[in-house]
Amino acid sequence: MTLMLLDSASLWYRAYFGMPDTLVSPSGLQVNAIRGYLDMTSKLINLYKPNRIVACLEGDWRPSWRVELFPDYKMNRLDESGEEEEPDTLSPQIPILLDLLEALGFPMLGVDDYEADDLMATFAVNQPGPVRIVTGDRDLFQLVDDKRDVKVVYLAKGIANHDLVDLKWIEQKYEIPGERYGLFAMIRGDASDGLPGIKGIGEKGAASIAKQFTNLHEVMKAASNDDERLTANIRKKLLENAEYAKIAPKLVGCATDVSIPEMKIDLPNKPLDTQKIQDIKEEFGLGTSVDRIMNALGWI
Repeated sequence: MTLMLLDSASLWYRAYFGMPDTLVSPSGLQVNAIRGYLDMTSKLINLYKPNRIVACLEGDWRPSWRVELFPDYKMNRLDESGEEEEPDTLSPQIPILLDLLEALGFPMLGVDDYEADDLMATFAVNQPGPVRIVTGDRDLFQLVDDKRDVKVVYLAKGIANHDLVDLKWIEQKYEIPGERYGLFAMIRGDASDGLPGIKGIGEKGAASIAKQFTNLHEVMKAASNDDERLTANIRKKLLENAEYAKIAPKLVGCATDVSIPEMKIDLPNKPLDTQKIQDIKEEFGLGTSVDRIMNALGWI
């Protein structure tokens, strides 16, 4: 009973930048993100054969509670109007894709004031495994759990060369105990989200700390007590960033207690609205991509 969780924004961004911009509808509207999302999802369903699936959406890409903790959170992605920067030819595709997923009967969910990461984390810890989290972002490595069979289908190198991330993969990639990725990420930071981490400690330093400690509270206590497992220079940097260290676990960690509404998350066994699927397929020239997803679902 595999549950597949789709980090939808990550998928359509990857589709948009990975598929030719010459893919257009009969009226000339660019549809590369729609087609790429459908094609990737079809391949993933065929490969991992999930029984349950949720297309997770951003209820808020900058949740108020994260911004209150750290005002610069994702500030680097704001446009002049204070909205998320998004390519002009991507934005019009998203409502069409969501309408099509709805007509197909795909379970979809976004929750106000939470990111898709938080929804996926909540599903991952509260639903029985196996769980496969599909994303191009490494943030979700912190959810990997071999005992419960929670793995990340990591698309950074594309669908054909994707990695199935378990604890051993994390250990080999970052040279840390796999279950300490969250601690490693808090210290290292993430420029794409505007997260500085502990300033002055890079990836190697973060890995060295994660090899020796299990959580950030333990690390900061060691820094305060002149623990010799940390060099004097590292202790100094940690103490200089003590305020950030206090908020990092909540800021960088995924919320696992999102209130999920009652919903069916079974893979759809029949279309919700066949006529609407046909209308969208024809209007936007999505022929083979719609056929592929319907074939993956066992409908044709």
